[in-house]
Amino acid sequence: MSSALSIKIINQSGNPLPAYATPGASGMDIRAALTSPVILQPLERTLIPTGLFVEIPLGYEIQVRPRSGLAVKQGITCLNTPGTIDSDYRGEIKVILINLSNEAQHIQPGDRIAQLVVQRVETARWELAEEISITSRNDGGFGHTGKN
Repeated sequence: MSSALSIKIINQSGNPLPAYATPGASGMDIRAALTSPVILQPLERTLIPTGLFVEIPLGYEIQVRPRSGLAVKQGITCLNTPGTIDSDYRGEIKVILINLSNEAQHIQPGDRIAQLVVQRVETARWELAEEISITSRNDGGFGHTGKN
């Protein structure tokens, strides 16, 4: 079994630290750091604070992803998904939520609003070329392979 990556975190929310719900979970649930409920009207979006600040090691990122239960039950999801928190960002983690349902939805203080996934990041360098290899797909995209 491998050891877990250590990441420094400041929690100003009063909520529990982000945590994996099960041993096989990829994402850690994060909660809304609100003093009062937020009402999201249909198609409205807002920035929800978490009260969390992290120091991500160089060579890693944290992705902010929607919670499937929130999406299917309330029609609430994250915009800019997955959102990326870079290793040199030190501000508060905030989540852009949007209500895609036809009804107003309430976000309560302490509600689980998104999940965080820690990922390794590879650094790339561009190699300027005059041509690139040809594949069977080549320039086919945006539905190129059909509906099935």
